[in-house]
Amino acid sequence: MDYKGLELDSFQEKAILAIEENKSVIVSAPTGSGKTLIADYIIERDFRKGLRVIYTAPIKALSNQKYREFSAEYGAGNVGLITGDISRNADAKILVMTTEIYRNMVLSEESMISDISYVIFDEIHYINDMERGTVWEESIIFSKPHIRMLCLSATIPNAEQFGKWIETIKGHKVEVVSHEERPVPLHVHFYDSELGIVDFRELNADLNFPDYHHITRGPRQRTPKSVNPSHTKLIKEISQNLPGIFFSFSRAAAQKMAQELARQNLFDLNPEITRFVRKKLEDSPPEINTLQTTAALRQVLPYGIAFHHAGLIPVMKEVVEELFSMGLIRVLYATETFAVGVNMPAKSVCLESLSKFDGISFRMMNSKEYFQMAGRAGRRGLDKEGHVYIMVDRQKFQPDRARLLMQKDTEPIMSQFRLSVNTVLNLVRKHNATEIDEILSKNFDSYQKYGADLHKRKNYKSHNSYENLKKQLEKNGYVKSGMLTGKGEFASRIYSDEIITTEIFGTGIIRELNQYQALLLLACICHEKEKTEFHRQYQSKDLERVKRLVLSHNELRQDKRFREMGNMTSIMHPCYHGKSIFEIIPNTSMPEGDLIRFLKQVIDRTNQIRHAAPDSSLADFMDGCRQIVVKCIQDVDMV
Repeated sequence: MDYKGLELDSFQEKAILAIEENKSVIVSAPTGSGKTLIADYIIERDFRKGLRVIYTAPIKALSNQKYREFSAEYGAGNVGLITGDISRNADAKILVMTTEIYRNMVLSEESMISDISYVIFDEIHYINDMERGTVWEESIIFSKPHIRMLCLSATIPNAEQFGKWIETIKGHKVEVVSHEERPVPLHVHFYDSELGIVDFRELNADLNFPDYHHITRGPRQRTPKSVNPSHTKLIKEISQNLPGIFFSFSRAAAQKMAQELARQNLFDLNPEITRFVRKKLEDSPPEINTLQTTAALRQVLPYGIAFHHAGLIPVMKEVVEELFSMGLIRVLYATETFAVGVNMPAKSVCLESLSKFDGISFRMMNSKEYFQMAGRAGRRGLDKEGHVYIMVDRQKFQPDRARLLMQKDTEPIMSQFRLSVNTVLNLVRKHNATEIDEILSKNFDSYQKYGADLHKRKNYKSHNSYENLKKQLEKNGYVKSGMLTGKGEFASRIYSDEIITTEIFGTGIIRELNQYQALLLLACICHEKEKTEFHRQYQSKDLERVKRLVLSHNELRQDKRFREMGNMTSIMHPCYHGKSIFEIIPNTSMPEGDLIRFLKQVIDRTNQIRHAAPDSSLADFMDGCRQIVVKCIQDVDMV
């Protein structure tokens, strides 16, 4: 079978035949094997039929990339993009959105879902994510019966079980297509400071690791020192296997390593890169070049070296991504998110370590994380083989665990189902007790416990959680006599921080605030507690008045985030008074990309409140708040 001039692999053909039979399809196949071609088939077929197809992605970077790709192929007028802060061409037949947006649509039963034929869940294994995994489960549970699903993922060990769950709760056939063979063979190497590049057998046989883990440190004892391998020396040794992606778990390290490599003068200056960057930025404000990350990037780019992380402003991420796709980047230092779905393979992948900091402690990465990154090595149609190089830190390296990690993707999909306030409110709003009881038994956790009998068994975990949350909502005035109150109706349209947001914007409190004060409160809610320095605060009567209001309200007074209100003036005061993002950046140590992301989160919250507003006056008030922030970042990000 041919499609787009390509001879399809058997797994691609099997998936497409199942789609033609109106089945949902789960495709479990290695990174780079051509899973997205199946999604392309659905989109092209149903676009011609005038049906709506939704493409969901776990991260905005992937959503943006897919939006650009589909716009180029089908025309910008036929493709829409919906994220928390952007709604562009929302009536289009091809819609790209974050998975959270799709979940919100099906949960609230928006009218536009009636003509959806397929929803494509890219990177469906995100259902394993402890924080966000429940979004994918709810998206499946609440999808309308006529909607079919295409679930794409790197290898899923329990794909059959996952497929049977969907088949059981949705009542239609699900085809599971598993494919384990990589189109480009992968060779794994290790790089040690003493041995150089070796395979695992040589590493295990020739390297005698001191047992650092059981050393008892006395007053004068020190852990034996070992020399960590040099990334620049590794790049020199693998110069014949470039382009390469070097994955680091630290933004600062990725940026620093790119600069260190540039100083080695390994690669000649490439004037084509310089011309491309100049043209790409010719319509951008000149202040972009004064940003620390932009200046650092422009220093290394002419040598075919780049870095990519969330601290970059959007246009500079685009510069890197486009140069990489053009084959002009020799070495890209990137953080882990670059491996998530973004279709940018290289001949080689280097891993700084097999362990990572997960926000709490250092741990060995799991097999799915490893294969997600390692799978970027080897470009189909360009390379006969791909190479992975793993840096060996002797004090942390664990040979037995490394061997198990690299053998096979062993991480099954597990349920992370967790009821939110928003879900409970929407269940109360749209379903009777019998329907709610049935829905609470549909999650993947229920299937993993009870199999096909899940309809007959109560899942006490989800049922008890529902009852407890409902009682709390009744106590706080959101539910009364089995119905939503005015506050409950408002909160049912808020998708994060539902209670605290409703207590401010769904009650009379908002009538006492001006737009600056409202933005200050939203900033406090959105700000993530982290090691951020704020270099300037703006005192004012507005600030003191909103502080007093918070202290007088029992619910707000208990929320520690509002203690950051003084710091939030560093950002929101100049924003409110018409200053650009470039004038705000010096006020905080927050990286430029993070600052933009933070302000876009504020925009997202204003959108939620605007749509939840019971009257036009509040909707107009919040639209005004939104426009203030949009104006602030318009020079660096189109929202």
